[in-house]
Amino acid sequence: MTIEFGKHLTVTETTIPGLVVLELPVHGDSRGWFKENWQLEKMVPAGLPDFGPVQNNISFNDAVGTTRGIHAEPWDKYVSVATGRIFGAWVDLREGPTFGAVFTTELDPSRAIYVPRGVGNSYQTLEPDTAYTYLVNDHWSAAATYSFLNLADETAAIAWPIPLADVEISEKDKNHPRLADVTPIPAKKILVVGANGQLGLALRAEYVDDPRLEFAGREELDLAAPGLETARRWRDYATIVNAAAYTAVDMAETAEGRSEAWGANVTALTTLARIAAAHGITLVHISSDYVFDGTKDGAYTEQDPLTPLGVYGQTKAAGDQVVATVPRHYILRTSWVIGEGNNFVRTMASLAERGIDPKVVNDQTGRLTFTPTIAAAVRHLLETEAPFGVYNVTSDGEPATWFEIAREVFALTGHDPLRVTGVSTEDYFAAATTRVAPRPRNSVLDLRRVQETGFTPLASGVLLRDYLSS
Repeated sequence: MTIEFGKHLTVTETTIPGLVVLELPVHGDSRGWFKENWQLEKMVPAGLPDFGPVQNNISFNDAVGTTRGIHAEPWDKYVSVATGRIFGAWVDLREGPTFGAVFTTELDPSRAIYVPRGVGNSYQTLEPDTAYTYLVNDHWSAAATYSFLNLADETAAIAWPIPLADVEISEKDKNHPRLADVTPIPAKKILVVGANGQLGLALRAEYVDDPRLEFAGREELDLAAPGLETARRWRDYATIVNAAAYTAVDMAETAEGRSEAWGANVTALTTLARIAAAHGITLVHISSDYVFDGTKDGAYTEQDPLTPLGVYGQTKAAGDQVVATVPRHYILRTSWVIGEGNNFVRTMASLAERGIDPKVVNDQTGRLTFTPTIAAAVRHLLETEAPFGVYNVTSDGEPATWFEIAREVFALTGHDPLRVTGVSTEDYFAAATTRVAPRPRNSVLDLRRVQETGFTPLASGVLLRDYLSS
């Protein structure tokens, strides 16, 4: 087999998910040949993942038939031949329906392959003086977990060009387990930080019994503490969901609160974003309607400029900008969040039951967002691999004022809704003795982008009834 010159760069999927073959352009003349072995700007648009390699290794084999054992490593690998020719065999050793799937092909300087984490790979040289290079996106670690498969496994039934009895194999590779005895490599983990808050509790319920999930409250992982970069083996994580935030809107207007808000919502988030970018982690971040001033006539889209009014809104807007620098990110912009614990709906229901007739603001308009809706949206975006970026996520249905929602709560709990009186924002806070943060009057978010991904939030009225009956 001779090198095929003049190929077009193409990326082809194989029978193993994530394992892709690359046909490489090789340019030859009387002096020899040249190729672009790794070319990010061309290969990623062609379909190769931007896996962020950090190390380049070379393997040289002087004899035909040298056979390397089937090893699955905890990193991604891009393999390309420099000289000679090899037969490659790949076996999926990851948890899931394709465990045990086999793919084989020959590699020469004009054909390369991308091997995702957890797929076992083995190579047999077909020509003398064969050298191949591989880029990997993690450094070797004694703590790393590997998986191995016997080259002669009957289930995989790899058709080696040169019989294994006639080739050079290390004693260690000869004694690896059969497929039936291999423990599948688990998927990378999903870390939820701020896991004891309202959204964290909803994510626990959404992902109940899912072994990929790791939940960390502030006690387990303080995002503001020094040493966050080494607090975990970050290459073991596919996703970080940031459910931690400073949300005391009015307190943020004080000197102490301002410092805490910027520290939690921007400074700590910047460190988390840097970690995600460095390790190829998808960062999911929860934003707020407070990034807008509420003066728009109509629903806010993901493309509208950020125009925050108060300190809290400013920190959330700054946080959005930080997260947007992470190559793999989802920013979920929400409004009027309702979850477990104290919230507006529970307060109104309690007042109704206790015979108290409240005055409620009637000039702020938006939609409630129930935390299970946010949790479901997070899972949907991750599992469907929706395009990265910003998504508005609230309940659907007609927007309403706080006053109208309060009356609905009274009615749904069997009380007279006319007991609720509407009042302007200015009149409601007129007697306040401490500084009050400015509120956006229009908090309605356009849901079309998330709906186009196949996620359809239920109407606020339906969710409110379910919430009150739970």
